[in-house]
Parts: sequence; structure tokens; C-alpha cells
Amino acid sequence: MANRRDFLKQAGLGAAAAATAACAKTEAPAVQTDKKTTIKWRLQTYAGSALGEHVIKPSIESFNKIANGEMVIELYFADQLVPTGELFRAMQQGTIDAVQSDDDSIAAPVDIRVFGGYFPFACRYSLDVPVLFNQYGLRQIWEEAYGEVENVTWLSAGSWDPCHFNTVQPIKRLADLKGKRIFTFPTAGRFLSRFGVVPVTLPYEDIQVAVQTGELDGIAWSGITEDYTVGWADVTKYFLTNNISGAWIGSYFANTNSWNAVPPHLQELFRVCMDSSHYYRQHWYWGGEAHLRVNGGKLQLTSIPDDEWKTVEDEALKFWDEIAATSPRAAKVVGILKDYNALMAKAGRPYRYG
Repeated sequence: MANRRDFLKQAGLGAAAAATAACAKTEAPAVQTDKKTTIKWRLQTYAGSALGEHVIKPSIESFNKIANGEMVIELYFADQLVPTGELFRAMQQGTIDAVQSDDDSIAAPVDIRVFGGYFPFACRYSLDVPVLFNQYGLRQIWEEAYGEVENVTWLSAGSWDPCHFNTVQPIKRLADLKGKRIFTFPTAGRFLSRFGVVPVTLPYEDIQVAVQTGELDGIAWSGITEDYTVGWADVTKYFLTNNISGAWIGSYFANTNSWNAVPPHLQELFRVCMDSSHYYRQHWYWGGEAHLRVNGGKLQLTSIPDDEWKTVEDEALKFWDEIAATSPRAAKVVGILKDYNALMAKAGRPYRYG
């Protein structure tokens, strides 16, 4: 709230200063100066402060250091300036300059938004995401889609952690999911509702208390690394080893006017820092997922038998076909996902098992 008040106060002072300047009358000529003005951005991430320390803060700190005063990015965490569901519109209007989130959570007005976040079983491992974007054409599709949206520029996509359940009660059979109130992403929730899950949407920072008060039965928003990092492992008891996706797809977006105001060398620096952020998450999550399963100590592992879980995997393919029918571009993405996963299966170990 303090950040929001400061944000609004600064906006008000800026408007007052502009009005004063417009009303002032003077005969003095404009003074020319060689002093460069520092470019300032406000960037808000989907992540709360504890998670943001890993998923974005190191790269933004590096950018600010290397930019050497030419540009400064002010980083804000989940809901500090704008509620997550309003991030896209705020960025489009220029209230904030940039966003780190998935397309799904910010309700991006594009037909491919469902593939952001956790599109069920699209990815088995985190490396699938950069390969799909850089070698299988998803980058070009995302650029095309956001090229049709006024004043928003899509910049880059990367992978996060897999999507597991951490719950108050153990999940050992598919039937155990029925009636469970689960905090998750929009498209993931839409899919999981087929198995009796009740998807719940709440502000990110309210999730831990919602579990403690019984408003939520669990969370399907992350892997085990985030469960420990953000405190969810302190209020749940069980971690389901089955997942509905091997990696979350998240992106960086910018207000187009803000992006175009940045000189080319600083645009390139920002691209490098985004890649640095993508790389950091690859090893942070990959190592954390294994280490905390074995040594975490807070969550008991449970598993749904493979033959039962295959029911979920088979249903995902039906879900894919339903999404493909929504637009030619969505059909193109689904086609790429099918071709890619078929190739990975043929490649065998270590790309795919079973």
C-alpha cells in the first residue's frame, strides 16, 4: 500500500507540475542543455516479493548496474501497483511500462493467451519451452499475435517450474481431487475442473492465509521449489508428484511507446538481461525440485498411479483439440505442440520416458 500511495503521489505531482508549466507565461528563451535525462521504467511482475527475489530481481539489478544511469527500472511485485488481472490494460495505457507474467493471468486479448502459464501437458521439461519458441516457431506466432494489439510489445518467453498440487489432505487417487478448492491459473483450472477440481482465483499474497482458514484445500500453481520459497509448504502437508505440465510459460511485455523510447543499445541490454533471467530460473528450479523432494522435510510426497494418471493425459489431448478449434492461430500452436511431442517421444531417453 505504501508503494501504491507513493506511485499515486508521484503521478499527482507530475500532473501538477505539467499544469503549472502550461500556465506559466515567460519571455525567456528555452535553455538548451547537454545533460541526458535518465529513462525510468516501472515494471511489475506476477510474483510476490519472496519469489520475485529469484525469478526477476537479479536480472533487473544487473540491468540497472550496467545501464550506468542511462536508464533505471523500478521493480514492483505482485499487486503492488496494479492487481494482476489488470496488468495488461495498465501497461497498454502506459500506467506501467513493462510486465513479467504469463499471458493467461493478465487476460491478454489474444487468441494464444491459453498457452501461456500451464497449458496441460504441453511441456515435459523446462527446456521444452525455449526450444519451442526458438526452434519450432512459437516466437514468430507470439510476435504476430501481439503485433495486432495496440501499444503492447511482446518481448520474450521463458520457462518456469512444473505444475504440481500441494494440499492439506493427501491426493493418492484421481477421485481425491473431486471437490477440492484449488488456487490455480485460468486455463489450468478450466482443464482441472473436468476432474472435479473447483478452481479459485485470489490475490497472490492472500493464498497462504486462505489455506490456513480453510478457504482453499490446496494449490496447483507451482513446483515444490516455490512451495518452500513463498511459505506454502508451511501451511500444506502433501505434495503430489504427478504434474499437469513440466514448465510454466511466462513472458516479458512492454508498453510500445515506452519500448520505442529506449535507445537500441539499452533495448539489447534488456534482451540480454531477460535471457539471463531465463537461464537463472532453469537451474534454480531444476535443482530445487529434486533437492526439496528429498531433503525438504515439510511435505510428504504422494502419487496417483500411472494407469489412472493416463486418464488425465488422454483428456488433455481432447482439450488441445477443443482449443485448436477456437482459431486458426491456436490450431497452428496445437499442431506444433503435437509434432514436437511426437518427435520427443521418438527420440526416447533422455527426452521422453515411457
